[in-house]
Amino acid sequence: MKIRTSLLIGCVLLIYLVLTLYIGWNGLVFWNAAVTRDADWAYWLVYGLIAYSYLGAMLLRRALPYRLYTGLKLIGSYGIAVLLYLLLALPIADLLYAGLRLGGADARSAVLGIGWTLLLLLAVILIRGAWNASNPTVRRYDIHIGKSPGSREDLRIAVASDLHLGTIVGKRHLARLVERVRELQPDLVLLPGDVLDDSIEPFVRENMADVLRGLQAPLGVYASLGNHEYIGGHIGEYVERMKAIGIEVLVDRVVKVDDAFYVAGRKDVSVERFAGDGRLGVAELLGEADKSLPILLLDHQPRMLGAAAEAGVDLMVSGHTHRGQMMPNHLITRRVFELDWGYLRKGAMHAIVSSGFGTWGPPIRIGSRSELLEVRVTFGIE
Repeated sequence: MKIRTSLLIGCVLLIYLVLTLYIGWNGLVFWNAAVTRDADWAYWLVYGLIAYSYLGAMLLRRALPYRLYTGLKLIGSYGIAVLLYLLLALPIADLLYAGLRLGGADARSAVLGIGWTLLLLLAVILIRGAWNASNPTVRRYDIHIGKSPGSREDLRIAVASDLHLGTIVGKRHLARLVERVRELQPDLVLLPGDVLDDSIEPFVRENMADVLRGLQAPLGVYASLGNHEYIGGHIGEYVERMKAIGIEVLVDRVVKVDDAFYVAGRKDVSVERFAGDGRLGVAELLGEADKSLPILLLDHQPRMLGAAAEAGVDLMVSGHTHRGQMMPNHLITRRVFELDWGYLRKGAMHAIVSSGFGTWGPPIRIGSRSELLEVRVTFGIE
């Protein structure tokens, strides 16, 4: 297994190297035409910083001073977005260049015209993407559950998945979440996984708990684990720190709320890969729950919706997909998941998948928005 994993990582790194060299060579052609032919070293220095800072920061995280690590990761995160859109655009640009040359255009003029146009388009994409990421929208869903939770007739829930709190998404964006939730005045707040990004260290160093403790609701705030909590490790410490600020992390656990309904939280499926552990099946998890009462399930990755519906879940909330975060990645998530974003009725169960409040990697969203969900639930047998 270790040999196979090492070979896979090696192949991925080799492909990344080839692709970045292709992008870098095209960039050098433009640099020579627009800036100078006498300082290729300066170009490769800047380009190397853009292309490899994120990878280098992650590989050397334990060896680098914290501020250097966060700086490199920030530069590299934007580099990911730059490389993605250049990789999509450059084959078209190269074909266009070939066409212009065949038509008799001057080589330098063709390079400059295409290059400056690409840079302008890239700037527009990055600016718009940063706005989409830092200006979350509130998306509302109205659903009905055909059960009677005592005297309660309705429930207002705020759902925020994939905060990815860390070196890129920090206290400023977290404060936006707390403010938006306060404006909604929900009865209940649910955080279905990836509250943290890849390490608990920034959460602790930057005292993000001081802001997160402002996330409150009369019936409580509940979270489940996502794959990034398992990637970062320190699950026990994370659960305790969340509990200290009034947020219950449900690790394959079910709680009865207000003697009216259940909230269940599953371990993320990645527990098998990163922690060498398993997780309970939905039916086993809900084995002792009274199925006549509404059951709300937090499961980070929107997998096996049918199994959740058959187990008696009435509302399942998930995240993980980011709706691809940067198009055209949504074409991949759409094929991987039965529901990669939005709403789906599965039997009697309502499934809702959020594109997430935060971002992974670049704080950029193209074709998606950072979002907070407002779920308004009514109850009663129709």
